[in-house]
Amino acid sequence: MPTPQISRRSALKGLAAGAAAFAAPGVFRKHAFAAPSETLRHASFGASGMALADVRSLAASPHFKLVAVADVDLARTGEIKSLFPDVKIYQDWRELLDKEKGLDSVNVSTPDHMHAPIAMSAMQRGLHVYGQKPLTQTIYEARRLTEAAARDKKLVTQMGIQIHSHPVHRQVVATIQAGLIGKVKEVHSWSGKDWGDRNPRPDRQDPVPAGLSWDGWLGVAAERPFLEGYYHPGNWRKRLDFGTGTFGDMGCHILDPVYESLALTAPKSVRSDGDAPGADSWGLDNRVHYIFPATPHTAEELSLHWYNGANRPSDEVKALLGGRGLADQGSLYVGSEGVLYSPYIDSPVLFPADKFKDVKLPEAAGADHYVQFLDACRGEGRTSAPFAYSGPLTEMVLLGCLATRFPHTTLEWDAPSLKVTNSPEASALVRKKYRGGWEVEGL
Repeated sequence: MPTPQISRRSALKGLAAGAAAFAAPGVFRKHAFAAPSETLRHASFGASGMALADVRSLAASPHFKLVAVADVDLARTGEIKSLFPDVKIYQDWRELLDKEKGLDSVNVSTPDHMHAPIAMSAMQRGLHVYGQKPLTQTIYEARRLTEAAARDKKLVTQMGIQIHSHPVHRQVVATIQAGLIGKVKEVHSWSGKDWGDRNPRPDRQDPVPAGLSWDGWLGVAAERPFLEGYYHPGNWRKRLDFGTGTFGDMGCHILDPVYESLALTAPKSVRSDGDAPGADSWGLDNRVHYIFPATPHTAEELSLHWYNGANRPSDEVKALLGGRGLADQGSLYVGSEGVLYSPYIDSPVLFPADKFKDVKLPEAAGADHYVQFLDACRGEGRTSAPFAYSGPLTEMVLLGCLATRFPHTTLEWDAPSLKVTNSPEASALVRKKYRGGWEVEGL
């Protein structure tokens, strides 16, 4: 009988086993309270949406104290204020960092374009950073954050790919590395999401809502008129200057076990044969193909195929599952001895079914991704997705996003130099120019 599908929402709730439970505003699950000397003084960049979810999960630790929050939209700070009545609210993240001198750690849970500026500024102040995925919006920024974390060995970092610590993820990695399907020669990964837009940007200008700093929301991005519902609070993921489309949004989750289990390094090349972005927004239906150098777990070269929106693996690839349908998101690993099918946040399955019917998958224990970060900040253990790992993972994913801007062209990638060797136009988009007055040292 097929394993029941688990929704992403349900799985994320289960990921933080031990995450804060809110029986009433400001009331947390009962736990032993830490002595003040053991308490981590924390700030959140973002007050609602994913930021609020991050804070709730971090609050599972008795060593967590939320001191301050920065959000450009003060109208969206009410819930976090009710849950943490003593928290200080700022509208400008730079002011928070300048004034709050006793902080230990932060989470960066803003739109993608502000991940790197805020994280780098926090790290330069010696603060531990939990940064949401994708780690940054550009490949250059990911490299700089990775290097900054490497320079300061005292800094604890973790990217918000919560699935990385889920038992299902750990089991996929253990199964591949145990060699149960032999050397992997190709992988097919996909997401049914469609964070993109084929329509042009509306030709209008709307009044900025009360409580929103539009200049602060734009941050490092170029100035433009406010458009109601087009950017804030959620549709920024679709826009070239603020998000990373479906690939950037879900690639860091779905390709994480692929990257880790196969011990991948930087790709040699990448090619897109799907939708191209428009002038303002990412495309909807992507199809991207990477070539990676060999690792101990792969054949001589590894082909990695990504699909999102309406695109899916071919019927020939689907036939490897013996008639089983594909989940809305997941990966399929094709090895020399068999196939591993990994629905997103669900138990992996080996094919052909007859060959593997008596094979038991390796056991794998999970962890609380958030509490793991806070424990590491206190010197207890290590994070499993530090920037040393998640930075290169993000670079790989963002290279695929970059390839969609140059469809039907194989881009040759020189990772050490951060250059596309056969396309100066593509290389020019590895880094972006920050708006005047918003420059950050190190970026």
